[in-house]
Amino acid sequence: MCLAIPARIIHINDQMGTIDMEGAQREVSLLLLEDASVGDYVIVHAGFAIHKIDEAEAMESLKVLRELVSFMGQESG
Repeated sequence: MCLAIPARIIHINDQMGTIDMEGAQREVSLLLLEDASVGDYVIVHAGFAIHKIDEAEAMESLKVLRELVSFMGQESG
C-alpha cells in the first residue's frame, strides 16, 4: 500500500527539487511535472513528484493525516 503525503517545493535546481514534508526535507525529481514552481504542493512517489495539488487540498489531506495519527496514538495507549 502506498500513502501519498503532500509536500511543498522549497527549492528547484534544474529538474530536481527540495521538498518539505512536515519539517522533513528531501530531494525529488521533477521530471514528471511540466510546470513545477517553488511553493507548489506535490504528491511524491518513489523519489518523483508525480502530481501537483492545490494548497487547500494539501492542507485538508495533512489535517486528516494528523487526526489519523492522533487517533492511532489513543488506540494504542
